[in-house]
Amino acid sequence: MADGVAVSVEDVSKRFRLYQDRGTSLKERLVKRGKTRYEDLWALKHISFEVGEGETVGIIGHNGSGKSTLLKSICGVLQPSEGQIVVNGTIAGLLELGAGFQHELSGRDNIYLNGSMLGLSKKEIDDIFDDIVEFAELEKFIDNQVKFYSSGMYVRLGFAVAVNVNPDVLVIDEVLAVGDERFQRKCINRIREFQDQGRTIIFVSHAAAQVRAICDRAVVLDQGKIITVANPGEAIRVFRDSLLAVEDRVNPQQVPNQDDQALPSSTNPARSVRIDQVRVNGSIPGVQPVITTGEPIKIDIDYHATSAVENAAFTFEIYAGDGSTEPVLVVRCASDEEGLVFDLNEGYNTALITLPTWPMTDGSYFLNVGVATRNEGMMFDWKEKAVMFETVYSGRNEGMLSLPYEIVLREQ
Repeated sequence: MADGVAVSVEDVSKRFRLYQDRGTSLKERLVKRGKTRYEDLWALKHISFEVGEGETVGIIGHNGSGKSTLLKSICGVLQPSEGQIVVNGTIAGLLELGAGFQHELSGRDNIYLNGSMLGLSKKEIDDIFDDIVEFAELEKFIDNQVKFYSSGMYVRLGFAVAVNVNPDVLVIDEVLAVGDERFQRKCINRIREFQDQGRTIIFVSHAAAQVRAICDRAVVLDQGKIITVANPGEAIRVFRDSLLAVEDRVNPQQVPNQDDQALPSSTNPARSVRIDQVRVNGSIPGVQPVITTGEPIKIDIDYHATSAVENAAFTFEIYAGDGSTEPVLVVRCASDEEGLVFDLNEGYNTALITLPTWPMTDGSYFLNVGVATRNEGMMFDWKEKAVMFETVYSGRNEGMLSLPYEIVLREQ
């Protein structure tokens, strides 16, 4: 492994054998020995990438893409069927809810058990025990059996143990989604402390905002294969495209025949909301709108729902750039992160998003929009570069944006 590399994943594949009618008793298994039918499932296929020391890398992909299998392989819980994984330094993993806990033991006993499994002596665990309990906020319950813990208490205890053993490599598998928002912020702050200390983090999350905020790079998996390793913004774009492709593979769009003209254009329940057209300030398709600095922006999203949908959220992103250089994110807003979710009625409708003022100065910009269930659990539709527009600035101030200001003189 090259210098400066914390984790090296080298041509890793992982196979699971799925048996059909294997038999439930010892007698049945002996009778069917050598005759049991099975199917090989390759959860990972020729995965290769490296994580540098002090780097934070996200792993994203749809359900069943191989994310958890990859993280378990990195942590040593699973052994690759092919290839190898090399980790430089100590590693601590927060894999799945309750993993590594003995339910009949108390929280106190589980701290010592998990700490010893991570290579710590009893004295070393004694030294950090109070920090673990304080971070987990479980002072009143630490001597209770963990089988009586809620899912949030599981996460708090597991994360507290993982971060307080001070590993060189921290692996987290989307369990932060279980805790409440306050504790999630607390965990994110601790992750940032780890980053400041130069520790390596591998992070799985379905939340695009977390991946953008935390990760230096992201790996996108689809059907057990890597489809890209890129900066977080590009990786999330590819992930959304692959997610829509997966939904179409699972439930392909049906094209109505001449006798079915009244049917909706899509019968795919996972794609039951489609974005038809996006307009900025009433723009005409094919004509690039021009917005004057300081004007409001009104984004019309015409969509149709083939069935009623509950708790839908709209997301929009505006980037600066004309395609000749790396685009720069100006703003990203997901309505569910602001507590705004909507019940969409069946049929054709329009969502109107209003920005009271557009402060950016001269330049080219483009708009991405999407509609999904809360926390992007299911992406219904996503339009990349739905509208390109120009901004014209008539003022004399310099910089990327024009902000209103005032100057007041105060007599002494």
